Amino acid sequence: MNEILGRDLQQKSIVGTNGTSFGTLYNVTMKPGSGELCNLVVDPHDQSSSMVTDETDDDRLRIPVSQIKTVNDQIIIDTD
Repeated sequence: MNEILGRDLQQKSIVGTNGTSFGTLYNVTMKPGSGELCNLVVDPHDQSSSMVTDETDDDRLRIPVSQIKTVNDQIIIDTD
């Protein structure tokens, strides 16, 4: 994946390869020691999208960054 600045990800929509709209990017988690990115934290549009992901204590979705396929106007994640 090409280098992308964190500020360019703010408020991007998260959409699955199957067309599912998950919500809007809220934050990204990382491992403090290595700086490795772990999860996208997403404000969900509705609860139906939570069947594919984990939820945080505040009802946000966690999507592993390994599922990211592309980042353009939206963040596309693999839902196959």
